[in-house]
Amino acid sequence: MLKGITNSAAHVFTLSLARSQRCEPVVTLSSLQNKVKDGSFLQQSSYTTDIKSKVENKRTVENLYRLSVDIKKIRRLKEWVLFQDAAYVKETAHTLREMGADKTAIANILERCPEAILRTPAEINSQRDLWQSVCQNEKQLVKLIEQFPESFFTVEHLENQKSNVQFFQELGLKNNIITRFFTSAPDIFYKPVEKNKHIVETLQRTYLNLGGSNANMKIWLLKLLSQNPFILLNTSTAVQENLEFLQKKDFTDSEVLQLLSRLKGFIFNLSPNTMQKSMFFSKDVFKCNDQELKELVLKCPALLYNSVPILEERLKGLLKEGISVDQIKETPVVLELTTQIVQYRIKKLAALGYNIKNGNLENLNGTKRDFEATYCRIQAKRERPMFNPVAPLD
Repeated sequence: MLKGITNSAAHVFTLSLARSQRCEPVVTLSSLQNKVKDGSFLQQSSYTTDIKSKVENKRTVENLYRLSVDIKKIRRLKEWVLFQDAAYVKETAHTLREMGADKTAIANILERCPEAILRTPAEINSQRDLWQSVCQNEKQLVKLIEQFPESFFTVEHLENQKSNVQFFQELGLKNNIITRFFTSAPDIFYKPVEKNKHIVETLQRTYLNLGGSNANMKIWLLKLLSQNPFILLNTSTAVQENLEFLQKKDFTDSEVLQLLSRLKGFIFNLSPNTMQKSMFFSKDVFKCNDQELKELVLKCPALLYNSVPILEERLKGLLKEGISVDQIKETPVVLELTTQIVQYRIKKLAALGYNIKNGNLENLNGTKRDFEATYCRIQAKRERPMFNPVAPLD
């Protein structure tokens, strides 16, 4: 059923939001030749991080100082920026000021992302136009730039960024979602739009092959992408391998689709090997057969996507609180919570006189809002009088 899924995507997934220290890829001979041909090599090689034979650009330092930028902070974190011959401090500050950024905001932006001053005014204005096309107004744009300056000032692949924005809009994603993509998963915009289209088509076929309907496919897809845009950094091969792994474990098509939806697509960020290890660990801990294990995974997908060390840590934390393995097996969803959250909730319930060892683990589960509702319900029950003092005695 899954044979129709294409195996030709080329990007390897990497779950990393730490973009402040971007690493350059290893340069091969063929890639170097291509860069020389299209001129990108000259553009990239104009920046250097070699500081041994360099001196600071005095004009750059003076202009940053006038903007109240913490020069010491830049020297400590990204000193190489100060050694570049070409910098556009005044121009960058002027553009930010035009958008409504005040003096403090400009200084904060340049301190967090000093390489912004190496972008030409034309590059920054092009990026400004692109981001404005999905932002509500310039006030929101300035706020986003202040929070995520590295994402905004990564101006490479502008044409790819434009094409991907248009593609996401045509899919039906709202602009506020695309804006969130810009700040949380900017790498998805740098790829050629054809690669994102290919992954989307793979997801659509997968949904239909697993029994989903055409009528619900668009809603399902948009929800999946909104919750986990990183799914676009996967390959169709990874998608197929993980789905086939689950089917070999006797999960039905509807159960696989259920897991895919509940896990928000993060199942594609895993590998069959890591899933196998986690399932083997759970099977050993709970002393269950394959069918029982499958039912536990459907109740608690955390048994599938959490690594063995994480599961082991959470299990030990629960046992330390006096909770038995049988209790956990009956309510495995508790393993979706971190040890710190579990300890906090147990302590809070204990203050009401509620003994979790003899109680229901369901009272620990859910979001923060869910737990607060549970806590208030138990508290009200504890404080309720045994009889109504105003009721007739007869």
